Amino acid sequence: MGDIEIRDDRAAGRLEAVAEGEVVGRVEYFVLDAPEYALVPVHTIVEPAHEGKGIAGSLARELYTLAAREDRAVAPLCPYVAKWAERHPDQAPVAGPELMRAAKAWLAAHPERF
Repeated sequence: MGDIEIRDDRAAGRLEAVAEGEVVGRVEYFVLDAPEYALVPVHTIVEPAHEGKGIAGSLARELYTLAAREDRAVAPLCPYVAKWAERHPDQAPVAGPELMRAAKAWLAAHPERF
C-alpha cells in the first residue's frame, strides 16, 4: 500500500484517510461553537482490509493537529480517539468537563447526524 493522505471534508464532518484514491478510513466529527470552539469526533472507522496499519492512529493525530492549527479544543466522544488521547497526552490536551457535557448534549439533540 502506498502513502496515506489525510484530508478534511469539513462540510461532511469527516477527516478521511485516502490510499491510492480510495477512502480507507475516517473520523466522523462535528464542530461545536460553545462553550468553546471544538472539534468533536464521534466515530472512527477503518475499512476491514486496511485495519492494523496505523490508519486510525494517524487520523486521531491529524485531528488534534488540525484542532491546534485552528486554535480549537477536541472533545473526544469517539472511544478510539479518547483512548488515543490518553496514550498521547503531549499531543492531545484534555477537554474540560463543561466542554464534554456540551458535546454530549449537542450529540443527544442531533441524533440524526450520526
